[in-house]
Amino acid sequence: MEILKTARALLEKYPLCDSCLGRQFALLAHGLTNQERGRTIKLLLILEAQRMALEKVGKWKELLTTIAVNGLSDLAVENLKDAGINVDKAGVCHLCLNVFDILQDLAQKAAKKAEEYEHETFLVGVNVPPKIENLEDELRAKFNVKWGESIRNELSREIGKRIEAITEKTVDYRKPDILIVINPFTNSLALNVRPLFIAGRYRKLVRGIPQSRWVCTNCNGKGCPHCDWKGKMYSESVEELIGAPLLKMTVGTDTRFHAAGREDVDARVLGPGRPFIIEVKKPKKRTISLKRLEKKIAQTAEGKAEASDLKMSSKEEVRKIKAGENAEKVYRAVVEFEREVSDKDIALLENSLTNNPIRQLTPLRVLHRRADKMRERRILETKVKRLKPNMVEMLIRCQGGLYIKELITGDQGRTGPNVSTLIGINGKCIELDVMDVRV
Repeated sequence: MEILKTARALLEKYPLCDSCLGRQFALLAHGLTNQERGRTIKLLLILEAQRMALEKVGKWKELLTTIAVNGLSDLAVENLKDAGINVDKAGVCHLCLNVFDILQDLAQKAAKKAEEYEHETFLVGVNVPPKIENLEDELRAKFNVKWGESIRNELSREIGKRIEAITEKTVDYRKPDILIVINPFTNSLALNVRPLFIAGRYRKLVRGIPQSRWVCTNCNGKGCPHCDWKGKMYSESVEELIGAPLLKMTVGTDTRFHAAGREDVDARVLGPGRPFIIEVKKPKKRTISLKRLEKKIAQTAEGKAEASDLKMSSKEEVRKIKAGENAEKVYRAVVEFEREVSDKDIALLENSLTNNPIRQLTPLRVLHRRADKMRERRILETKVKRLKPNMVEMLIRCQGGLYIKELITGDQGRTGPNVSTLIGINGKCIELDVMDVRV
């Protein structure tokens, strides 16, 4: 029989534990563990040796000795003793260096470490030294073994089964809450905790704070005189006002903010708010009250910002919200002109800007951090209301990505058409609010 012939040849050359021998035949006899396969094969070889002894044919002593020594088989050792032959088993398996003997200890260690994080699902990843994998590759090439699986797969599966039994948590191959990375050969482990994603809408009710943490470009966050030793250009941001109570509730390590576009520091976000997703790194708690979180954010922000419509989200939704940066937006701009504007000027602005494309080169004020390229955005609707003889309020519904301040000033000819050139009076935006983001 080819399987027994191959197994005997392997054991005559190398000491192999039950798991490592059985792994060479992993694609055969589904429903068995590799350890069961290896033990069964060795038992069949022992039976064959005993048959040979009874029938007084072949070298049964040599076969039984091979199973005892290189097969690490207590049963074979006992059978040889009964025949008056004493042998000692080889000390170490050629392929795994006996790591299969410590899998339960590794599983206990991993389960205890994972207890620090709330989770329902997990997955085990295994690091195997290249030297170990090369040994198995060489063995299979030498003996033309074509039914095996990798030692990495077996270790991952067997450790996972043990952790499942200990923790009563479930293995998830697609989106585990925790990835447990183990190196059985160094007895080390690390946890990769899946981030927590929470979506909602935020309103920024005051001017003068950025959307995200603005790290000082001079010191890269280390602290210097330029940033008053804070490591950032602004003491707070929408991200931090939302993230601080969230980190406290989840016991996470950090946050990352994703939003459907961004507004200037001096612009408010009103109306229903701007869609966002906040990502929590390494959360120890995953189950939290989102209504309680909304209240905590309002308390922390003290009227500067608020979050609503909070719900659990995912990494896939982050991609969608990023794709929605160019979604339709509604702005309110208060524009001050150098002199009085007429009713005719107001009507001209409404008629000329509504349902028209605007061509913009990257604004000079952001050219230091963005590529200089031409963008075309369409204004869908413009409404203009007089506030003072030289001041108007403009409501602009447009495609996302339109720079409103430059739409008003013209940005030295880089935006056209623009408000100032249309009526021949220089104007500037003195207040800007985001009224709606329609995704």
